[in-house]
Amino acid sequence: MPDVNLTTLYKLKQSAEKIVCLTAYDATFAHLESQAGVEVILVGDSLGMVLQGHDSTLPVTVADMAYHTRSVKRGNRGALIMADLPFMAYATLEQTLNNSAALMQAGAHMVKLEGAGWLAENITALVQRGIPVCAHLGLTPQTVNVLGGYKVQGREQAQADTLLADAVALEAAGASMLLLECVPSDLATRISQSVKVPVIGIGAGSGTDGQVLVVHDMLGLSISGRLPRFVKNFMTETADIPAAIKAYVDAVKAVEFPAREHEF
Repeated sequence: MPDVNLTTLYKLKQSAEKIVCLTAYDATFAHLESQAGVEVILVGDSLGMVLQGHDSTLPVTVADMAYHTRSVKRGNRGALIMADLPFMAYATLEQTLNNSAALMQAGAHMVKLEGAGWLAENITALVQRGIPVCAHLGLTPQTVNVLGGYKVQGREQAQADTLLADAVALEAAGASMLLLECVPSDLATRISQSVKVPVIGIGAGSGTDGQVLVVHDMLGLSISGRLPRFVKNFMTETADIPAAIKAYVDAVKAVEFPAREHEF
């Protein structure tokens, strides 16, 4: 697979070919995923839960993210690497610039920030300095305490209108990609059709431009024994991890995943 960049992703959106994204936190999985055709590897702060055993993503540090980004870079074979800015790592503009630079120097090609319209200033500043940004909207795990738990966002009309307005505003601010988590499928489709940048979904239906899952989830690995509604366990189809990753890639490309039972 040729090296994936933003131009690649824009062309995939324009041609209506789904973009495949999956988390990785080490060199081995980065190698397996990029070889299987995953176009975007997300070094997610989800590592706080699936690797470190925390009950949320909040304890994850910039140093943690930089370490795992460096690991992923060493195993990657052509995918675009996107790294999360963790909790409170972008509370001020200075923090945003310094911490984003650390992740880019560790090997990321893009950073991801959780939030809403208030991210616009930070996004513009990052893009002006050569750092591509993905804006994460909808259910934002770093604000789980404000949201009152892991709940679907955008069910009410006013909230849906705000999410759409935020998506348009963040694209205008310079965001190169959007990620929608746990929003109703019809709203996710509306947003995807309203912006020119690629929109990646997780728990947002099949109408987005691409899909992302936590790799542990799609392999059926869970400390609690429960997987979110929007997850499919691809290990039920094979006992081989590389084959399960390839099955995920193929299912996203064929618009077979997510199915109706994975949507809100």
